[in-house]
Amino acid sequence: MLDLLIRGAQLIDGTGGPARIADVGVSGDRITAIDTPLKGHAARQIIHADGLVLAPGFIDAHTHDDRLLLQPPARHPKLLQGVTTVITGNCGISLAPLVMDGEPPAPLDILGSDGYRFSEFAEYLQAVESQPPAVNAACLVGHSTLRVAHMANLDRAATGSEAAAMAAALHRALQAGAFGLSTGLYYPPAKAATAAEIITVGASLQAAQGVLTMHLRDEGDRIVDAMREGLEIAHRLKVPLVLSHHKLVGINNHGRSQETLALIDDAARLQPVCIDCYPYAASSTMLLPERVKSCSDVLITWSRADPAAAGQSLFEMARKRGLSPEDTARSLQPAGAVYFAMNEADVRRILAHPLTMIGSDGLAHDTRPHPRLWGTFARVLGHYARDENLFSLPTAIHKMTGLPASRFGLKNRGVIEVGAYADMVLFDPARMIDRATYADPDAPSEGISKLWVNGVLTCADGEVVSSTAGRLLRRTH
Repeated sequence: MLDLLIRGAQLIDGTGGPARIADVGVSGDRITAIDTPLKGHAARQIIHADGLVLAPGFIDAHTHDDRLLLQPPARHPKLLQGVTTVITGNCGISLAPLVMDGEPPAPLDILGSDGYRFSEFAEYLQAVESQPPAVNAACLVGHSTLRVAHMANLDRAATGSEAAAMAAALHRALQAGAFGLSTGLYYPPAKAATAAEIITVGASLQAAQGVLTMHLRDEGDRIVDAMREGLEIAHRLKVPLVLSHHKLVGINNHGRSQETLALIDDAARLQPVCIDCYPYAASSTMLLPERVKSCSDVLITWSRADPAAAGQSLFEMARKRGLSPEDTARSLQPAGAVYFAMNEADVRRILAHPLTMIGSDGLAHDTRPHPRLWGTFARVLGHYARDENLFSLPTAIHKMTGLPASRFGLKNRGVIEVGAYADMVLFDPARMIDRATYADPDAPSEGISKLWVNGVLTCADGEVVSSTAGRLLRRTH
């Protein structure tokens, strides 16, 4: 007998293929039957899904949910938009392996200041596994985290012994089940790292069949140089590359996505490469005074020096204080911000590219987060696929299911087929829409009817009903 039978859904299976009407049966944590219609099966629960879309649970290809996995909130920003699996540890920032008693250097503080307590990556994975998270998780090791753990001075390239120590720590993490290495060469802790350092640290990636994700050294005027550096590093390591949150910042670079996407197309003929992207024309990270001059506005998301600044415009604050925006930014440190420096035409062009996966890049611990934390997946489906017709619904779903599952090596995830894990989302395509805004950033999306993680009902009609159905995923090789 089936545990669950979903009848008459518009099935979009995650492969990019067309929708079809089908019945889907689930036993335990697996999809065990699919047919049109499914006959001869009794079920403990039957759901009639006429008019609704059944898709694989969404995979957030770019998150900073390392700590959120250990502390799932009652109102979960990922479950409530249909996400069942997250890729953590991006941009060079992972919660392990690092033990710190004091304040971590920015941007490691985007994960909070008191969570760095795991000397080995295996300890962190065990902690996630021992208290099952709300969603499935595939974890990356952050290069910046390794640098902070093994280097006393971050303002230079690693010495041979320091790079060897980082390489050994990464090797142990990969053996424990980490999915790869991430870098954040844009940020102060890793700015001085050379390509040679990354290649030395990542030496064990190929044998472990790991992936390299890169927040590039530059996303503005020198983005092409930064992309070529990333492609060369991945080529030398002989590993798949993911270029993180691909974008062009600064008015001088608006429109250059045609150039950068052409470069990606050329590279993809020679090596495995893809990109992730969030569906907004504003980014968010640590507050960097040198970056504000390229923006039309900057919104403060948190400030330890002035907590009341959260939610305010940096430029308006500067005007009232009679200071430059740069000096005002310095007075707020440490702090985070949303930067309005991108062009909508570039965002649309990047989203539509066939090698683009969807990643929220949301920062769960910001006081006033970017709305992408709560709205990314519903915005892709409702605004861009349905309302703007930027791409078809099956294409949109492939970008957030089958494509990231294949690129990150998530076995039996990201598709609805017999034998796959029952990570599934049932939603109304006519109602699916994001509600989170910059003024109200944690408003939940609308349109999700039900969500299952590993066959367990986790959300029903906008309410979380289970927050322990997720699993730690370990890379096997």
